Amino acid sequence: MRLTDTQIKTIKSAVEELFGAQAQVRLFGSRLDDRIRGGDIDLIVTLPEPCTNRMEKELRLAARLQLRLGDQPFDILVVDPDVVLNPVHDHALATGRPL
Repeated sequence: MRLTDTQIKTIKSAVEELFGAQAQVRLFGSRLDDRIRGGDIDLIVTLPEPCTNRMEKELRLAARLQLRLGDQPFDILVVDPDVVLNPVHDHALATGRPL
């Protein structure tokens, strides 16, 4: 996994601030492979309850992470019980590693 302990703590903290302590965040995509360089940070946040303003919070999370971790590209998916899962969600949930 190509994230530092500080980056992991920062991501988890920002997710909790916006989505609450029940939210779980996983890293998926190229950052899981230690042999690859570069790439965006792909995150999927899963919530046990429906989320109001899901898209707004998703954008706020990306902005907050860029401010705290530097101008890096983030791809963020937020899944709650109201989200209809597509193949990208399925892949992220199947391959993602909890932070």
